[in-house]
Amino acid sequence: MTDETDGTEREEGTSGDALPRRGGTPQAEPEWSDSLRTFGAVVQALREHAGLSRAEFGLRVGYSKHTIASVEQGRRMPDVALIEAAEALTGETGALRSAALHLSREKGLAAWFRQWAQLEAKALTLWTYECRLIPGLLQSEPYARTLFVNQLPPLEDEQIEAQLTVRLDRQRLLRERPNTAYSFIIEEHLLLRNMGGQDVTRGQLDRLIEVAELRNVEIQVMTLERHSHAGLHGPMRVLETPENKWFGYIEGQESGQLVSDRKVVSILKMRYARMRSQALTLDDSLGLLKRMRGAI
Repeated sequence: MTDETDGTEREEGTSGDALPRRGGTPQAEPEWSDSLRTFGAVVQALREHAGLSRAEFGLRVGYSKHTIASVEQGRRMPDVALIEAAEALTGETGALRSAALHLSREKGLAAWFRQWAQLEAKALTLWTYECRLIPGLLQSEPYARTLFVNQLPPLEDEQIEAQLTVRLDRQRLLRERPNTAYSFIIEEHLLLRNMGGQDVTRGQLDRLIEVAELRNVEIQVMTLERHSHAGLHGPMRVLETPENKWFGYIEGQESGQLVSDRKVVSILKMRYARMRSQALTLDDSLGLLKRMRGAI
C-alpha cells in the first residue's frame, strides 16, 4: 500500500527539502539531484527553443530571472504554478509535467504526491474524503506508526522514523494555517476496524475529537446506516489555491493523479458537496466520536 492518504513513499530515494514551512517561510533549497538537473535542462531547452532569455521567460511566467536560473541549474524545486505557466508558454507539450513527477523532494514523500503536497501547503480550502484509512492529517502518531510497521515491502527502522516525521510535520498545517478551511469526511468503519488494537483506536479517537474542536476544521462521519452515497467511486481530495483555482487529487496503490481539468474538478466538488449532506452533521459526528471513545 502507499501510505493511506498522503502519498508516503516506501523508499528514501526522494531526498531534499522543497515544501514551504507551515508558517510560510521557505525552508532550505533541496540538495542537487539528477532529477532536478534533468528538469532544469528540459526547462532551458524549451525556453531556448522559444527564443526567450531567462529574463523574458521569467517575466512571462511570473518569476524572476534568478528563479529561472536556479531552476535551470537544478538548484531550486519548481512549484506547481511555475510548471503550469511554463507548460502554457512552451506549447503544452506535457514534457515539464512529466519531468516534474520524478523530481526529488522531501524525504518520505512519494513522487506522485509531490505536486499535491505543494498545493496543500498553501491551500485556502481543502476537502478530503477517505474510505480506506484515517487521512494523514488526522492520524495519531501510534496509528501512523502502525501503518508503517505493517507496510509491505517492510521498512527499516530509519525509514519508519523518516516517514513518521514527515507525516507529523504535515499535520502542523491544521494549526499553523488557521485561515485555511479544512473539511474531512471519513467512513465510520475506519474506526470500527480497531487498527493497531484498542489502545491505538482510543488514541485515534482522542486525536479526531481534539482536531474537530479547531475552528478551521470540520470532521463529518459517514455512518454505516448510509447504505449509498456520492463517494462510492473512491477517496478524493479537492482544494482551492490562493489564486482561487481548484485542483483535485485521486490516489490509488503506488500511484496518484493531480486533477486540473475544470470539468473533472467540478464533478469532484459536486460529489463532495452531496456527501456533506449525506454524512452526519458536525455536532452529530462529534457526538458519535465521543460515544465510540467512551465504549472502548
